Amino acid sequence: MNMEAFILGCGGMMPLPYRHLTSVLLRREGDLFLFDCGEGTQVSLRRLNLKWKKIDAIFISHTHADHVTGLPGILMLNAQVDRTEPLYIYGPPKIKEYVETSRRVLDMYINYPIVVKEIEAPCVVHSGKDFYIRAFPLDHTKICVGYTLEELDRPGEFNPEKARELGVPVGPLWAQLQQGFEVKAADGSIVKPEQVLGQKRSGRKFSFVTDTLYKISIANEVRGSDLLVCEGMFENELIDQAKEKKHMTASQAATIARDAEVRRMCMIHYSPRYTDRELDKLLQEAKEVWPKAELSRDRMNIEIPYVD
Repeated sequence: MNMEAFILGCGGMMPLPYRHLTSVLLRREGDLFLFDCGEGTQVSLRRLNLKWKKIDAIFISHTHADHVTGLPGILMLNAQVDRTEPLYIYGPPKIKEYVETSRRVLDMYINYPIVVKEIEAPCVVHSGKDFYIRAFPLDHTKICVGYTLEELDRPGEFNPEKARELGVPVGPLWAQLQQGFEVKAADGSIVKPEQVLGQKRSGRKFSFVTDTLYKISIANEVRGSDLLVCEGMFENELIDQAKEKKHMTASQAATIARDAEVRRMCMIHYSPRYTDRELDKLLQEAKEVWPKAELSRDRMNIEIPYVD
C-alpha cells in the first residue's frame, strides 16, 4: 500500500510568488488527507494533477489566516463535481464558525455533505480499519494542534510451504489465513493464522507539527515517525522573536526529530524574511543538531515506504 506526502505550500505568514502558504496532502492508497489549507493550495493541487475531489478529510491545526484561507476555495471546488461522499473537516474551536460564516457570506453552492468537528486535543479524530489520526496540543498564540497518522501493525509474512505442510490447499483459504482467520485443512484439522504467518510487521507513521513553541512533549507524540513535517520558521539568531510569536527555530525542529528518533524530517512554514536561497541558513543550523534534516519545497513529493 503506497503512502506519500505532497508539500502544497511551505510558507508562513504571507504567500510569496514562489512559495504558497502551509498545506500538506497525504495520499494513502485510495485515501486523501489534507493538513492545513493555506492560500495557494488549489494552485499546487492543479499543478501536481492531484485528484482533489477525492479528499476525504481536512485537518486544520488552528484558525490563523495563513492556515485556512485556502479552505473556502476547496469547498467550492468540490461542488463542481458529482461528489456524494461527505467531506470531514477537523480543527480546534472556531473552525466550525469559520466554515459556516464563509458559506453564508460567500453564498456558496454546496451539493455534498460537509461535516465539521471541533476537537479538544489530545484525542483520536479520525480512523479507518487499519489506521487512526490523532490530535495533540501545541503551544501557540491561539489553540493549535498537531496531528499524527499511525497505521496498525500488519500481519507477518505468509509462509506457503508451511501452509502446504499443514494441508491447506492453494486458494481462498490462504487469503483467509493472511487476513487472520482460522481455516479447516483437507484432513479436517484447524489451522490458525499464527501457524503460517511470521512476526507482525510495523505500520507507518506520519506527523504534522506547525505553529508552536518548542515543547519536549512534542517528541513523545511524533516518536518513531517515518515522516515528520515540522515547523522550522526562524534561525537561532531570532530565537527571542520566535518565543514572542510562539514559533520554533530550525534547530528546535531538528531537536524534536533527533529526540523522537524519526526516520525523516522536513521543515515547513518558513518566515517570509527568507528567500529560497537564504533557507540554507535554516538547513545548516538544523543539520548541526540532526544531520538528516531536510527543507521542504512547494510541490515536493515524499514517499513514505514500509520499513519491513
